[in-house]
Amino acid sequence: MSASTSPQQRPRAARRRRIRLFIVIAALLIMLTVGGQQLAVWSGAPASAKDCVVRVAPTPAPDVTPPRPTGTTGAAYAGTLAQRGGTVNDASCLNRTQVYGVVRPTSVADVRQALAFAEQHDLVVSIAGTRHAMGGQAAYPGALVLDMRGMARVSVDEGRRTATVQAGAPWHEVLEAVHPVGLSVATMPSIDVLSVGGTVSVNAHGLDFRTGSLSSTIRSMRVMLADGTVHRVSREQEPELFRSVIGGYGLFGVVLEVELDLVDSEVYRLRSDVVDYRSFPEFFANDVAGDDSARLSYTHLSTSPENLLEEAIVYTYRRVSAEEPIPPLKARSSDRVGRLVINLARTGDLGQRMKWSAQRDLLPRVRGCTRARNEALRETEACMIARNQAMYESLELLENQLPQYTDVLHEYFLPYDRLVPFIDELRAELGTHEAQLLNASIRVVHAEDIALDYAQGDRFSLVLYLSQDVSDAGNADMADLTRELVGAALDHGGTFYLPYQQHYTRAQVAQAYPGLDDFFAAKRRYDPALRFQNSLFARYS
Repeated sequence: MSASTSPQQRPRAARRRRIRLFIVIAALLIMLTVGGQQLAVWSGAPASAKDCVVRVAPTPAPDVTPPRPTGTTGAAYAGTLAQRGGTVNDASCLNRTQVYGVVRPTSVADVRQALAFAEQHDLVVSIAGTRHAMGGQAAYPGALVLDMRGMARVSVDEGRRTATVQAGAPWHEVLEAVHPVGLSVATMPSIDVLSVGGTVSVNAHGLDFRTGSLSSTIRSMRVMLADGTVHRVSREQEPELFRSVIGGYGLFGVVLEVELDLVDSEVYRLRSDVVDYRSFPEFFANDVAGDDSARLSYTHLSTSPENLLEEAIVYTYRRVSAEEPIPPLKARSSDRVGRLVINLARTGDLGQRMKWSAQRDLLPRVRGCTRARNEALRETEACMIARNQAMYESLELLENQLPQYTDVLHEYFLPYDRLVPFIDELRAELGTHEAQLLNASIRVVHAEDIALDYAQGDRFSLVLYLSQDVSDAGNADMADLTRELVGAALDHGGTFYLPYQQHYTRAQVAQAYPGLDDFFAAKRRYDPALRFQNSLFARYS
């Protein structure tokens, strides 16, 4: 840099140098790691979902009733089976499960018919959506699986500011329905391909840190019990069933439709700040939660070995003038470069450094957003984005064609003052395991009045997206890492999320969820024949 360079130019020059360095490293890494012939494999989207041959989930414990027969009733299903016999799997591809068959209902009558058949032939029923739970929560050996994706109708009541959504509808279709009328969902999970019924069953949460999880935004639901009766439940009507079904993992009944609260659609200015992880809790309290214009927020922690989990990028969406126009939703095009960067991070240190450099230095320069003309005139870095657009995210770039790797999620809920000590333990544990941390993000949740409440207070949610080898050794490594991190979270007064690989122990689940026994007792009252089952019930009831 010449002596004549002004102080205002120096930060920009430094950014340009980092970007050039990133490009050089990326080119070298691609040549060294994958070579020309493999480039398409490492950057391309898969043609179909993976179905790994390694099975993580053990058989039910000896004191659990053995699985009911798999396709040995001798009876033909009266309706149409989408799949007869065979296996199903989930997003982790590690839980291949033999089933009686899969039925995809398109009406309430179809659901009732499936339950009647299961009762007549003493079959277990498991309920599934997009199967993004990763521990067998949507399957059971020998079960008749209800694939609810055939029930996906969405209707919007502008006057009541609600959306009534059938259980199989994905969130991106909800966003597409509410956006044209100037409304938005109060909260939703951070990716839009998940089904509404599935996310209600795990009480998902997302970017709206003021709202927290789905529970508080659900006005009512229609639920079919095992005997075929349909119940409309809410906080006022059958409240016990209402608070058991939300976050109840499909063990009480079939969610048919959900009535959701809606809020105004808005335009936000997106801002990112890089802070030290130790100062993040204070930064969040003062600069995010303390700013009334801040409506959505999430944080990414560094995955680079040189500063693992020590650097944090805080993304905040702040409300701007109500006069700003709200553009139509725009789907993200396929991103081969982004997928390649993430896949290279699976290989270790150099790939991880490249990914974090791209995330910190390159992404802010190429981020897709809607720039409002009057704002761009005032501030060259202004990035304007609609509320619904911020949530309109499929994350297709996480899908890959690499059979040797699979991805699993962990999630831990920590009191605000225990996040930093937990991160320090997390860093140490990652150093002793083979699993590669592809992403670590922080969100916020609050206590909810449901049977299995994971928050139990105002909590930071730490979400870990990990890559593991598809092998017995990879499974064993992930199991040990899971139990160690669950134990650390509990020691810090935190809890952990149940929709993921069930490497945690029964004692750990009971410690994190004090209402566990009451939850299973209520399940037996509403479903005395134990018609609805999955891996969660088999292993922890």
